[in-house]
Amino acid sequence: MDARDDLLKLENQLCFALVTAARNVVSIYRPVLDPLGLTHPQYLVMLALWEHSPRSLGELAEELAMEPATLSPLVKRLEVQGRVSRTRRTDDERVLDIALTADGTSLRARALDVPAQIMARVGMDADQLAALRDGLAPFAGRRPD
Repeated sequence: MDARDDLLKLENQLCFALVTAARNVVSIYRPVLDPLGLTHPQYLVMLALWEHSPRSLGELAEELAMEPATLSPLVKRLEVQGRVSRTRRTDDERVLDIALTADGTSLRARALDVPAQIMARVGMDADQLAALRDGLAPFAGRRPD
């Protein structure tokens, strides 16, 4: 077997490592987010809104590197939970603004412990997680062309 054959082994594939890591990270977050009533994608939406609210669905989708059509059902579920509101802009009805409700804003205080719980579960400190995150930067936030 030629050395190039090793390049085709599943265990040597970057894509496989990233996909399995992503799946495992989501499973680590699940028990931490369940008491907050959030799924991992909903948590990401809330994180973005806690940084800046209101914002348009398009802006939110771009920041989260998601398609608006994928994000829209997540936002609708958060609206049903009473955590966000969705309103059309009066000056441009094509734009849907997403804003935190009082419940969505107050949920932030309960979420403050999430990062510490995740660090404990993965056995890494903040500096180690930042280094790992920074190492993934070339892959983060890019949508396929």
